[in-house]
Amino acid sequence: MPQSSILGLVALALGGVLLFFAWRASNAPVEQLSEALTGRYTDNTMWYLLGGIGGVVAGVALLIRGAMKA
Repeated sequence: MPQSSILGLVALALGGVLLFFAWRASNAPVEQLSEALTGRYTDNTMWYLLGGIGGVVAGVALLIRGAMKA
């Protein structure tokens, strides 16, 4: 298995974990109240979302790159 595929799997898993944390944080009562009053999520939840999306995109890109090399 190429090294880029391994890194892709790690990045994809890390992105998934961060998205799970973002989902859990967005369902918290304080977060829902904050979102209802301000119309946006808190900074921590946004960082989880952005990191998770970035991890998933990077993971998929690395997996595709590794599959094309093989």
